[in-house]
Amino acid sequence: MTSPTCPLCNSIATLFCEKPKHLFYKCNTCDGIFRPKYTFLTAEEEKSHYEKHNNDVFDERYQAFVSPIVNAILNDFSPEAKGLDFGSGTGPVIAKMLTDKGYQVQNYDLFFAKEPSLLKEKYDYVSCCEVMEHFHHPYQEFELLKSLLLPKGKLYCKTAVYNHQTPFENWYYKDDFTHVFIYQLKTLEWIKTEFHFSNLIIKEKLIVFEN
Repeated sequence: MTSPTCPLCNSIATLFCEKPKHLFYKCNTCDGIFRPKYTFLTAEEEKSHYEKHNNDVFDERYQAFVSPIVNAILNDFSPEAKGLDFGSGTGPVIAKMLTDKGYQVQNYDLFFAKEPSLLKEKYDYVSCCEVMEHFHHPYQEFELLKSLLLPKGKLYCKTAVYNHQTPFENWYYKDDFTHVFIYQLKTLEWIKTEFHFSNLIIKEKLIVFEN
C-alpha cells in the first residue's frame, strides 16, 4: 500500500505505528503524525463520541483543565477585546469563564454551534482547546484560524504534543479514534513559518501563535 501524504504539508510520510486498532504515519518534513483518512470515524460517529463527553461548564475540574488558555487571555487582553472559541464543544466552558469576567466571546463548533457567519469576522484572540488534534484537514483549518485574527491577534491552543515522553504505541493520547493528527515540536514550528505567525510560544499546557 502506498503511504499517504501528510494532510498538513503534503509531504511524503512513513509508517510510524501499526497496531490492530491504531495506524499512524509520520511526515518526513513537518513531523506530523496522522491516521490515514480511510480509518476516520464518520461524522455521525464522531458527533456521538463528543456527546458522551461530560463537559459541564460548572465543573471545577473542567474549568481547571482549560484555565491555561483562560488565564493567558485574561493576562493578554482587556474585556473590550473580541474573542472566538473555535471548537467550543458540548460545554463552552472557556466562553463562560471569560464572559463571567465581562469578556466578549463567541462560540463556534462544527457539530454543536455551527454559525458560518462567525468565520467571516475578525478577532483579537481565538481559543482552540483540545481541538487541533481532531483536524481532518489541518492545513485548511490553520489557514482559516490565521485568517480570523486581527493584526497583533493571538491564537491560543491546547493539545498533547508528542515529544517522545513514552513510546508512541503506549501513549494514551493516540487511543482516542477522533485524534487524527498529532503534533510534535517541529510540526508547530512548521505551522508558524508556513502561516507567517510572528511568534510561537510553547509551554507545557499552552501553545500560542502570535499574528
